[in-house]
Amino acid sequence: MLSEIAIIVVRGIAIGSIFAMIAMSFNIVHGATGILNFAQGNMLVLGGFGAFFLANETGVAWWLLMLPLTGILIAGLVALQGWITLLPLRSSVEQDSWLISTVAVSVIIAAVLMITQGPFAYTVQGVVPSFRIFGVRTPGAYALSIGCMVFWFIALRIFLRHTFVGLAISALSQDFDAARAAGLPVRRLQIVAFAISGLMVGTAGFLVAPVISVASDAGLRYVLNGFVAAVVGGIGSNLGTLIGGPLVGVVTMLTAYRIGGAYQDLASLLVLVAILMLRPQGLFGRVSARRV
Repeated sequence: MLSEIAIIVVRGIAIGSIFAMIAMSFNIVHGATGILNFAQGNMLVLGGFGAFFLANETGVAWWLLMLPLTGILIAGLVALQGWITLLPLRSSVEQDSWLISTVAVSVIIAAVLMITQGPFAYTVQGVVPSFRIFGVRTPGAYALSIGCMVFWFIALRIFLRHTFVGLAISALSQDFDAARAAGLPVRRLQIVAFAISGLMVGTAGFLVAPVISVASDAGLRYVLNGFVAAVVGGIGSNLGTLIGGPLVGVVTMLTAYRIGGAYQDLASLLVLVAILMLRPQGLFGRVSARRV
């Protein structure tokens, strides 16, 4: 019994780390633009496809070279998506076109993957050896997932607090008009935020490709759970994602173990409903006043 609990917790935290990274990518874009980029799930899957086509069954040196390359390529793609998304908004995000744009990009990516790669799930070989927990073999990519989450949390914290560009992006979350009046290149900073979010999910998808579903229809599940993790932790709180992501991961893993994998997304949505009823601002979110 103890071994089963340990396996569920360890694997749940590892899967939840993927959700946490998607949630962090939500946060940096939302802070800079007020937009939630619902294409992030498919961007993660594109990172997995990058691992399959560029570094599957290759040596460690080549794998390490392809990791940043994949991240940069997806960062460029997300930056382009961000520019297109922001183009009709001009100086306001109160319009709803960003919601349509981000969902449309997600659907287009899924459709292109379906046409070019088919409805199959691809298998990616990991370069990190597996390890055992209570005698049960656990893929090394799970350890990479947790490590990647911690790395991006620390990297974002340093970037947003100790660099000029990071401080400028943080200023956007306070007041767009004041940032613009201070002479900050608001639109350029917003596109940079999109690019950073793409770099995050691109490298994350590459690293965890051996343990995620690298398939055309997998993006929706990851963006859904990433959104739930962001809401649980509190939109805008990267610290909250360190709790929200693993929590959602453990809940979905426990559900798969006890009831069945078909009910994982339902369990995630129930967590979302519960947190919205009990603490709408999330565990680490702040209550904000709204002018009506």
